[in-house]
Amino acid sequence: MPTILVVDDDPEIRDLLARFLDKHGLETVTAPDGERALRTVRDRNPDLVVLDLMLPGEDGFEICKKIRQISNVPVIMLTALAEDTDRIVGLELGADDYVTKPFNPRELLARIRAVMRRASGQPAEESADARYEFADWRLDTARRELFAPDGALVTLTAGEYDLLIAFLQHPRRVLDRDQLLTFTKGRMAQPFDRSVDVQLSRLRRKIEVDPKDPQIIKTVRGGGYQFTPAVNRT
Repeated sequence: MPTILVVDDDPEIRDLLARFLDKHGLETVTAPDGERALRTVRDRNPDLVVLDLMLPGEDGFEICKKIRQISNVPVIMLTALAEDTDRIVGLELGADDYVTKPFNPRELLARIRAVMRRASGQPAEESADARYEFADWRLDTARRELFAPDGALVTLTAGEYDLLIAFLQHPRRVLDRDQLLTFTKGRMAQPFDRSVDVQLSRLRRKIEVDPKDPQIIKTVRGGGYQFTPAVNRT
């Protein structure tokens, strides 16, 4: 049974989400603040973290940053409805998705399942043992491991991994934001979703020699983005 860590300082929200998620087959643990959240991540190694932005002491941004220093666990941030900047900053710090308050628990459940599916499984059309090679990089989808040309292991979040897979499956094709959203989020994609822009920026910082002058994922003016290297799948 997957374990979900819910981090929120409101005891009513924690109790509501715990009962709702438990009812739908997810084991739920909770934390009222960042300190206990980090302790739970270390001790329990949850499958996903639902992290509220507004926490006592260190806020959700700081906790997300610290989680990323110790774990690659998927993180869904809970943010205020009108604060688009908060959502973008959260994604920049390593969150995989966000849900705006107020929210329907069923929406959160759907996003939890979608993020965990992307984090632990393969895209529907992807074979379990596919390997990709591009520009001296190697991606092993069975192990979800990306290796740099010098052999170093490069850690990807679920969102960055999905975006890279989308490009590897459509090399040298110009893909716009809507197409990338569909490839990475499917039915969970929403209009005006800025997550692709943020995930792309983070992915470029990890695989480009100069992220300010990208040569692997190029921007096509007025069109979208193009994955330029030849891709070899084995």
